[in-house]
Amino acid sequence: MGVALARSAQWTAAGYETGTLEITPLNESILNEITKFVESFAYKYPQEAKFVFVEPLEWKTYLEPSAFESGYVISATTAESEEADKDGHPLLFLSVPYIKVRSFGQLSQLLSIATDSKLQEAQACIEANRDPVVKILGPDYDEMKEDNTSLPLDTIIKDKETYIKRKVAILLKQLDLHLLNHSLKHISLEISLNPGTFKKDIELLKRFSGKGEQTVLESIEYTSDYEFSNGCRAPPWRQIQGEICYVLVKPHDVETLCLTCSTEGVFLNGGKTKEEGEINYERKGDIYKDLVTCLKDKSPVFLKNMSKQEIRFTEEQQKENQIDEKPKTEDGHSSVAGSEKSKIERINFGKSHITKRLEPSLNWRATVDYKDHKSSAKDSQEEKQGKLEKSSSSASPSRTQLLRKGGEKVEETASESSSESEEDEEPPDHRQEANADLPSEYWQIQKLVKYLKGGNQTATVIALCSMRDFNLAQETCQLAIRDVGGLEVLINLLDTDEVKCKIGSLKILKEISHNPQIRRNIVDLGGLPIMVNILDSPHKSLKCLSAETIANVAKFKRARRAVRQHGGITKLVALLDCGQNSTEQTQPSLYETRDVEVARCGALALWSCSKSHSNKEAIRKAGGIPLLARLLKTSHENMLIPVVGTLQECASEENYRAAIKAERIIENLVKNLNSENEQLQEHCAMAIYQCAEDEETRDLVRLHGGLKPLASLLNNTDNKERLAAVTGAIWKCSISKENVIKFREYKAIETLVGLLTDQPEEVLVNVVGALGECCQEYENRVLVRKCGGIQPLVNLLVGINQALLVNVTKAVGACAVEPESMAIIDRLDGVRLLWSLLKNPHPDVKASAAWALCPCIENAKDAGEMVRSFVGGLELVVNLLKSDNKEVLASVCAAITNIAKDQENLAVITDHGVVPLLSKLANTNNDKLRRHLAEAISRCCMWGRNRVAFGEHKAVAPLVRYLKSNDTNVHRATAQALYQLSEDADNCITMHENGAVKLLLDMVGSPDQDLQEAAAGCISNIRRLALATEKARYN
Repeated sequence: MGVALARSAQWTAAGYETGTLEITPLNESILNEITKFVESFAYKYPQEAKFVFVEPLEWKTYLEPSAFESGYVISATTAESEEADKDGHPLLFLSVPYIKVRSFGQLSQLLSIATDSKLQEAQACIEANRDPVVKILGPDYDEMKEDNTSLPLDTIIKDKETYIKRKVAILLKQLDLHLLNHSLKHISLEISLNPGTFKKDIELLKRFSGKGEQTVLESIEYTSDYEFSNGCRAPPWRQIQGEICYVLVKPHDVETLCLTCSTEGVFLNGGKTKEEGEINYERKGDIYKDLVTCLKDKSPVFLKNMSKQEIRFTEEQQKENQIDEKPKTEDGHSSVAGSEKSKIERINFGKSHITKRLEPSLNWRATVDYKDHKSSAKDSQEEKQGKLEKSSSSASPSRTQLLRKGGEKVEETASESSSESEEDEEPPDHRQEANADLPSEYWQIQKLVKYLKGGNQTATVIALCSMRDFNLAQETCQLAIRDVGGLEVLINLLDTDEVKCKIGSLKILKEISHNPQIRRNIVDLGGLPIMVNILDSPHKSLKCLSAETIANVAKFKRARRAVRQHGGITKLVALLDCGQNSTEQTQPSLYETRDVEVARCGALALWSCSKSHSNKEAIRKAGGIPLLARLLKTSHENMLIPVVGTLQECASEENYRAAIKAERIIENLVKNLNSENEQLQEHCAMAIYQCAEDEETRDLVRLHGGLKPLASLLNNTDNKERLAAVTGAIWKCSISKENVIKFREYKAIETLVGLLTDQPEEVLVNVVGALGECCQEYENRVLVRKCGGIQPLVNLLVGINQALLVNVTKAVGACAVEPESMAIIDRLDGVRLLWSLLKNPHPDVKASAAWALCPCIENAKDAGEMVRSFVGGLELVVNLLKSDNKEVLASVCAAITNIAKDQENLAVITDHGVVPLLSKLANTNNDKLRRHLAEAISRCCMWGRNRVAFGEHKAVAPLVRYLKSNDTNVHRATAQALYQLSEDADNCITMHENGAVKLLLDMVGSPDQDLQEAAAGCISNIRRLALATEKARYN
């Protein structure tokens, strides 16, 4: 009853707390329902009627003591009931003019005594007792009124008195719901169409009518040119029946339609008679809610052409709204006779133009399915065009301008941040089929949206409350709100000054924005800029709801960009500052708890927005990292999850990783790994995974004791998302040898081997990656082999996941370094599987497979024969030298170096043209490629006249330049290649001409023995040729 009185009843300007009930039909209806309930209470619920109120209901009565008869003790100025409570106090006591009543039984008798003045007594009682339920049940009613009231009474009630009290609470709650529904029905009767609505609709349709194929109609005309002062064109005797005007409509595809426009809607009448030209007013079909709906049903061509003209319709609507807004604002302060009319004039939600938008009108965007097709087509076209011209937006655009200009501004930077993640593409939109079997909730919600559109403030609040009673997590309810145009109304309500309306609207938008289609519609309607503005509100509950809704909507790139462009990132970062003073409190106050909630919601929104590269940079520039670091020290787990989630997303950027180290965030991430909250553990592990690309961070994880909890979390395999994050963190931490030693101590390697089977791919990628790093050490290779890890690794070589194949080939290659493991790999046909991966279309997979083949060939028994057994294998390797990928080329050169150790294989690859292909690669600046290319050339020189061929293909001079590199490995490989090439006299001349001797002389003194020998051997060959030439000259 308290909710109904606060939301449904219409109070005077003084407000609900201090004012009085207005004399309106709605209030009279509510009072009648309350008196009926109380009058029947005594005989319907006799036990509950004896329940004694916690506090008496007291008011100024119109009754005299003489009105009371039997059962009462009466004097000249007082009357008291013989019925009393356990302390002897009467349940009714009258001391003129005030009366106190303490039970429903006495209330029921009082109303029967009052007879004609019962409504006055009820009104006086309600005005004097603003929250009667609290007086009846006590201050603990707030706890009782929640979900407990829905439980079976016999499961929660121990004594009779509490049982009766609970039953009274349930009855009052039922009365409350009844009053809300009754009020809604009453208000719905007041909502009707008006002449202004039809006039605007007809004028708009006229502008888009004509003879062309693209027009929506051929013509639309009134049957009468005369307009009465009230705006109607129907004869007075028809106006009494609610009829406003009559129109003749000529669609392109059907005969002329004669339509009646009335307060109830639009319907087809009997048309004009041929003889007298009079209208047959009799209705000939269904009633439609407006002209557009009617014409869509009658004319398929109208529906098709109106969809094509939607953009122009929207622009015309904008002009209409701008024209209508000014006179409405001027008239908004005029006094109007009549209490109900003045009530509506007063309630303008703070901005008079909003009232205009909340009235029923043509809802072009909601009634045309073409909208969604247009939106996606527009997005596609603008992405092809690249960056569009920036449109200047006015300082205070109207709501309609936001729909158009806001959308353009969001799209204008389509090429601005192409690196933004598109893991969450916008889903295809769909509408409910007109003839589909839909649940009753769908139609009930559509009725509520109608009240939102056309009702006054009271109707709006009641409709919002009633709408929240539905299961808004259900897709049918979500789409019902959208399909009837409810999203536009909910977003319009956010632009008002009425806090209750904003809160109600945001609560609904927060729930339904979990639907991907609804998210996109909210962005299309310009809802995000308004939500961003609400973040500046002094009301903390509004800030929280707005931030949470932004968090739900910003799940795709266009929405995230819109938040950034309207200054949302800076405002969201500012919300994090609200919770800074509450992070260390053990028992925070109510205000501090609200501050924490504001900060939590801000972090939640930043988490969604941080999936964009540009937004990450905006968060950093707004000072988000220190605030996130401070919030990370809190003990509130619901705060920690979005904070760590945001850090996890941002840690993919190098700037953030540096800042995370500087703010000592790693220590807190490690600490929260020991939390009992699985989601928090997951995000902490994921953040470590992102940050551990840096060596210093890997050391910090170890120093703060983070490796042990990571290893222990491997044993909990039920939560696959957390397992993927934990294995990812272990993988990156394993890049450091010191961490690998610790993982071996914690028995993590054995656990990782056990995870090689029956796990999802996202887990397998990380597990295999970690094993690949661990197997760089001899002890771990032995451990993997003894635990039976070779076979599952080889089995994974047949997959198609690119990241998994890269890691598996690396792990198999690391294991192949050990001869015993190599024997197992060979037996399992692992080398053939690796070789087949050289055909994979992904360069990373090719390169990783080629690197893995190197130890396999080096450590396999009868390696030469094994390589030749792969049909077309050698030709495949040689052809990979035509790749453009430097990593592929380096790995293939390394593989050729090992293949060429066998003379027969060297002969085969020479026939396949390996020499000219290697020579073409000589002009490279990549030191990794230089090293392995030089090694391959060195090996290939050992067959036939390959030395001469390299010289003929101009490979010698570029090799000499390799000696100027800063990499010792390049020096060694190059010196060895030049030594082999110097066996040919022409090559010696080329080396000498390119200054090789001076460079090689410096390397003779190198501490690297192989480099010394190769450099000395090359100089020796050059010198020997010079001596032979000099000797030949003198002879």
